[in-house]
Amino acid sequence: MRVIVVGAGLAGLVAAGAVAAAGNDVTVFDKGRGPGGRMATRRIGAATVDHGAQFFTVRSDELAARVATWTAAGLVTEWCRGFGPVPDGHPRYVVRGGMNALPKHLAAGLDVRCESLVFAIRRTGHGMSVQLDDASLHECDAVVVTCPVPQSYSLLVSAEVAMPQALLRADYDRTIALLAVLDAPSVVPEPGGVQGAPGFTFIADNLRKGISAVPALTLHADPAWSKEHWDDDRDATHAALREAAVPWLGSAMIVDSQVKRWRYATPRAIWPEPCWRAEDGLPVVLAGDAFAGPRVEGAILSGLAGARSVLTESQ
Repeated sequence: MRVIVVGAGLAGLVAAGAVAAAGNDVTVFDKGRGPGGRMATRRIGAATVDHGAQFFTVRSDELAARVATWTAAGLVTEWCRGFGPVPDGHPRYVVRGGMNALPKHLAAGLDVRCESLVFAIRRTGHGMSVQLDDASLHECDAVVVTCPVPQSYSLLVSAEVAMPQALLRADYDRTIALLAVLDAPSVVPEPGGVQGAPGFTFIADNLRKGISAVPALTLHADPAWSKEHWDDDRDATHAALREAAVPWLGSAMIVDSQVKRWRYATPRAIWPEPCWRAEDGLPVVLAGDAFAGPRVEGAILSGLAGARSVLTESQ
C-alpha cells in the first residue's frame, strides 16, 4: 500500500512509522524546514531553548513502553515530578538536547520531505492524489492528515470530504512565546518551571531543565494575552513580553531574545475518538492532538490510531 502522511509532527511521524513497519510505502510531507511541529527547539548563541512543548507526561501503557525504550537509549530523561511547593509526584519527561530531538529520532529511516507544502488533496479513480505547491502530484492509496483541523479541512475541500460540523468548528488557542537568553541564572524556582503565573501559561528555565548550556527562559503568554496582542506591532509585542519577564530575571539581564507565535497552539475542544476517518469509504484519516488530547501523549496516541485505521481498512 502507498500512503502519504501530511505533517511531520509527532502524530504524523508516529503514524508513518507504524504504517511503514507493516511493510507499506510511506512518504511524509511537511511545510517546515525540519520535522517536529510544536516539538520545537531553537539555538540562540550558546543557548538551547524549547519554544513549543516543554515536557510530556505518560498515562497510557502504550506510551509507557515507548518511553522505557527511549529512556534506556538515553533519548529521554525525567525532569521532575511536578511544579510548585507541593509536587504531585507524576513524572515530567524531557528530551535530551531539546524536545525536537524526539521527532528527529522518529523521522530516522522514514521518507520525510520537509519544505514541501501540500496544496490540495483530491480523489482519483483508484485512490487519492496529493498536490504540492510546486504543482507536483503524488498518488496514493490512503492519506493521513495530521495538521491542525482548519488546515486539514482546507486541504480536503477539493476532495469533497463531508466532515462533521463539530470538527468544522474546531478552533485553537494562540500562544505568543518569548525566548530570552540571560547573562546570569534566573529566579525561576526549582525545578525550573512555573505553571499558571500571571499572564503566562508556563515559564521554563532551559538551563535547569538540562538542555541549555547557559541561562535561557521560555515564557508562554496565556491565550487571552496572546489573542489580544496577536495583530500588534511585532516590536511592541516583543517589548511588552520582555517587560513582563522582569519578575523572573532577578539580577540577570536579557542579552538576546526572540518572539515565536503559535497560531494553533492548543485545541479548545477534543474530538471523542483518537482519530477520524471519512465515512463515505474515502481513504482519508485525520489525526493529531485535537483527537486524543492537547498533549504530547495525545498526539502520539492519535497517530497510532490513525495508522491502525489505515492498516485495518487495507486488510
